[in-house]
Amino acid sequence: MGEQSIGQDIKALWKYIGGSAFLASMCCFPSVVLVFFGLASVSSAAALSNDLYWGTNGMGWFRPLLSAVSVVLVLVGLTLYFRSEGICTLDQAKKQRTRIVNTSLVVLILSTLIYLVFNYVVLTEVGIALDLPWESSRFWE
Repeated sequence: MGEQSIGQDIKALWKYIGGSAFLASMCCFPSVVLVFFGLASVSSAAALSNDLYWGTNGMGWFRPLLSAVSVVLVLVGLTLYFRSEGICTLDQAKKQRTRIVNTSLVVLILSTLIYLVFNYVVLTEVGIALDLPWESSRFWE
């Protein structure tokens, strides 16, 4: 139950890690897709991403909701995974406490890092390439 076990846990939980990071990025992803496929103008997509990201025009609930649903998705994934591994009671959880804590921390950290890279690097660069006005959101300049 050492590093190899945690590595196997992470591989099994990858869909929850990636899914939560993608879901949390839904404030910016629709704008990029709409402009990429020509379904919206750059200005309307920029206005949509501003509304969803900054919460303007009554959309202040959207981003916190995405973050909360993303965290719930990860927690449900962890619960389902550990139950499928035979950790169903508190006694079993106490015996496997180190594995559960380590795996949960790695999953939460990876979810956050993937969200940050996908949202603030990948989507920002793709959006800038599609002429969305996101140059000021580059954190490395």
